[in-house]
This record gives sequence, C-alpha cells and structure tokens, in this order.
Amino acid sequence: MSKKADFDYIWTDKKRTLFGLPISFTRYYLTETKFITRKGFLSLVEDELDLYKVTDKKLVLKLFARMFKCGTIVLNTKDVDTPIKEVKNVKKPREVLAMLDKQIDINRDKYNIRGRDMIGGVHPMHPADAMDALDQDDAFEDHHH
Repeated sequence: MSKKADFDYIWTDKKRTLFGLPISFTRYYLTETKFITRKGFLSLVEDELDLYKVTDKKLVLKLFARMFKCGTIVLNTKDVDTPIKEVKNVKKPREVLAMLDKQIDINRDKYNIRGRDMIGGVHPMHPADAMDALDQDDAFEDHHH
C-alpha cells in the first residue's frame, strides 16, 4: 500500500478492473462516520457521504466479477448530492457490506435515527418521533387532537 490517507479509516480498496486488478484512480475509504470516494490522479476529487444518511444497501455480484471475488455495493442515501452511491468492483464485497452495516447502525444510534425515520411516512409513527414530525408536518396536529 502506498501513501496513507490523511484520516483514520476502517477499510479501503480501489475500484477494480474486470479481472479484479486495482488499476484505477478511484479509491474508497470507510471511516467510523463517513464513506469517502477519492477519484483522480493529479487532481483529486473527494466525495464524502455521512453513514447515517444511508437508507438501503444491496450487493450486486455479476458473474465475471464474482470469479475474481469482487462485487459492487449500491447504497441508497438521503444525501441530495449523492442519492445513489455505487461502490464498484471491490474485493470481498460481503465483508465490506458487513463493515458498512455495522458502522451505519452505530451512526444511526448516535443520531437516534431508526429505519422508519429515513423513509417518508410509510411506516406508522412511533410516539417518540411524533415531536420531530410536528416540525415537518403541520397537518399532524389537526388529525391527532
């Protein structure tokens, strides 16, 4: 591994080629609170995603990538800039997904966010969340009093 990033991370890998080789100028980092994508060679572009904003994730294992133990993780997020984040062709994608899951849960707990808070009004509301809803939905009061 060459130069270390200037932040602490739990996991890192490069986006890989069809044959599982890390010949790419895209590198992914998982920290305790963020998922960072760094692209570029001479000029770097870094995209940060707060883990607590991830609403859903799935693993895409294409046959050819699977042969080289690679896979793509697709994250759906509540981030306006990056509603869908694809972590393309990384090694050991199941292990990476497990690490992501763990950190996402830790961050949701820290911000006291449950799955139902991340989805727009599909699930019944928990009484503890009702006060938060008052800020967002004035109609709430008319229907419940």
